Amino acid sequence: MNKRLPPADLPNMAAALRAERAEMLDFTSSLTDDEWTAPSAAAGWRIGDVVAHIGATARSLYMPSGMRTMFAASLERANEDPVDRRRDWSRAKVMAEYRRAGRRAAALLDVVRRTPAARLRVPLADLGRHPLALLISGALVFDHHTHLRHDMAPALGRPAPPTDADRMRAVLTWMIAVLSNQVAQAPVAGLDARVALTLTGPGGGTWWFDEAGGLAPSTGTVAAHITAPALTFPDWGTQRSSWRDSEVTVTGDTELAARFLDTVNVI
Repeated sequence: MNKRLPPADLPNMAAALRAERAEMLDFTSSLTDDEWTAPSAAAGWRIGDVVAHIGATARSLYMPSGMRTMFAASLERANEDPVDRRRDWSRAKVMAEYRRAGRRAAALLDVVRRTPAARLRVPLADLGRHPLALLISGALVFDHHTHLRHDMAPALGRPAPPTDADRMRAVLTWMIAVLSNQVAQAPVAGLDARVALTLTGPGGGTWWFDEAGGLAPSTGTVAAHITAPALTFPDWGTQRSSWRDSEVTVTGDTELAARFLDTVNVI
C-alpha cells in the first residue's frame, strides 16, 4: 500500500477473510454437479475453476511456488497456469485444497499481523509492493468477494450473497491499495491537480489521488470529485462493467475525472 494511505485495519481484514471463506463454503456446498461445471462470468473459467483459482491463490501465499507469482510480469497471466493444472481435478479434490489452503493462509495471517513482518513490503506481480499482512488478507478477501458475487452467483442465476460494512471495508482497502500503486506506475495526465473518490454506503470512504498514487484527504483542494456506491466498485472498478454505465457521478473537471476513471482496473 502507498505509504500515504492509512494503514489497514488488520483485525478487520482477518475477520472479513473468515466471513468470506464461510460464505464461499455455504455457496459451493449448495451447488449441483451441473452448476459446478457450468461456465462462470470469468472468461474461460467454469464455476469449479474459479474455486480452484482461489484455493491455488491461498496456497501460493505460504508455499515456495508463490515466488513465481510475486515476480511475474502479469498477475492475470500468472493466474491462468494454476487453473489449467487443476482443470481435470475432481470437485472433491478442488474443495479439499480450497479448505486446506484457506485455513492455512488464515492461520498465517493471524501470526503475521501480530509481528513486525506485517509491515514488510513484498511484490505481487504488476500490482506493486504491499505490506505482507495486507497482501495475504486483501488478495484473498477481494478474490472471494468479487468472484463469488460477480462471476459465480450471476452466472448461475443466483442472488449475490449478502455482505456488510466490515467486509466491504476490507475489499475497498485492498482495491484502493492496488489502484494507488497502479496510478503511481502509470500517472494520469493532469492528476497533479488531484482527484477525490468517494464511495458511499457500507464500508465506504473518501480517498484522494495524485500522480504519486493514493493519499488520505487533507485540507487542500481537488480538481474533480467522483462519487459512487461502494457496493458497485468491485464491478466497474475491475472493468467487469463500464463506469459510464454505473452510478458514478462527477463534479469539477470532468475530463480529468474521465481520464482517471478510464484507467481504473483493479485486478
